[in-house]
Amino acid sequence: MTAALAMPDPAVMIAGMVFAVLVIDPDHGIAQVNPVAEELFGRSEARLRGRPVAAFARFEEPRISALLVDPEAQFVARDLTLTVDDRQRRVNLTCSPVPAHPGWRVLTFSEIGQGERDEDGDERVELRAPAVLAHEIKNPLSAIRGASQLLERRASDRDRPLARLIAGEVDRIAQLVDRMQQLGSRPATPSKEPCNLHQAIRNAIATVSTGRDGSVSIDEAFDPSLPPVAADAATLEQVLINLVANACDAAGDAEHSTVTVRTRFASGLVFNAIRFGKSTRLPIEIIVSDTGPGVDPALRDHIFEPFVTGKTGGQGLGLALVRKLVRDLGGRVSHERDERAGLTHFRINLPVAEGAGA
Repeated sequence: MTAALAMPDPAVMIAGMVFAVLVIDPDHGIAQVNPVAEELFGRSEARLRGRPVAAFARFEEPRISALLVDPEAQFVARDLTLTVDDRQRRVNLTCSPVPAHPGWRVLTFSEIGQGERDEDGDERVELRAPAVLAHEIKNPLSAIRGASQLLERRASDRDRPLARLIAGEVDRIAQLVDRMQQLGSRPATPSKEPCNLHQAIRNAIATVSTGRDGSVSIDEAFDPSLPPVAADAATLEQVLINLVANACDAAGDAEHSTVTVRTRFASGLVFNAIRFGKSTRLPIEIIVSDTGPGVDPALRDHIFEPFVTGKTGGQGLGLALVRKLVRDLGGRVSHERDERAGLTHFRINLPVAEGAGA
C-alpha cells in the first residue's frame, strides 16, 4: 500500500472533523481535542487537556451534567444550551463510550446558530405565504396610490394633506411588501467573486452614519491580514447596513453608546449543515457588537424569524432578510448576549474567496 493510500492516523482524522470532538479519559479529564473544539470553547488544547468539561462549560439541563460524569453513559442530546464564559450557544451533543477501553469516551458538539436552526426546505414553506400575499397586495396598492394622486390634484387646500398621507402610507406598505417578496424568493447562487470585506463594512458604516446625529460611536477593529471573502459586495453591504443600523438603534439609549464592528479569522469554524452539496468552511468572521440592553430573552431564539421584533413599531423583517441574504451567500449568521461585558453580538461567518488562501 502506498503512503498516499495509507489509513490516516486517528489523531489526524479527529483533527479533520467538522464538529467539535473531545476525547475524555477515565478520570473525566480531556485527553484530546480538535481545532473546532478549541474554537467552540475559546481555549487551546493545552489549556483544555486534563480538565473536566464542567470546569469551563455548563448546561441548563442538570441531567446532561450528571450524564457527563457517568463513564458508561451513551446518549444523543439535541438543541442544548451550552454556556462558556457567559456566552450561550445552542448545540447538539453525543457521548460514545469506547468499548475496548473502559472509562474512555468521545464527546462531539455541533453548534446550532439561530439563523440556521431551521432547514432550508422548512424555511421555504414558512416564507411562501408572505411572498404570495405580497404579490396579491401590490396590484390594489398601485390603484390606491393612483387614486390618491388624482384626489390631491382635485382636493381643496384643507384636504390635500390627507391625500398626501394616503400616498405616503401606500409607499410605506409597498416597501414592506417588497421586503416580504425578497424573503420568499428562491435562494440565489452565492457569488464566487472575491470581495474586499473591509471596504464593504466601511461603505455600510458610511451609509448608516448619514443622517444620524452622531450620538452613537461606530468603531472599527479590523484584522488587516484577512483575505477576500466569496460574496456579492452589494448583498454583503445590505446585510451589514441592516446589522449596523439595528445595533445603533439598540445602543441609542445607553450611556456611552458604542457600536463596534470587528473582523477576525475563526480557523476552526465549519458549517455543519450540508449547503450547496458540501460542508462549508467559514473562517472569516464579522462581529457587530453594541452596548445596548440586548434582545428580550423571550425573543432571542426567534429573532431571525419573520415578524418577530422587539422594536416599538418594528416590522420583524430586517433580521429575517439578513438571514436569507447570508444564507444565499453560503454563510451563517448568529446572535448572542454577553451579560458579563454588557454587549450584544451579531456574528456573520463567510467563506474565503476561491484561490485567495487563508
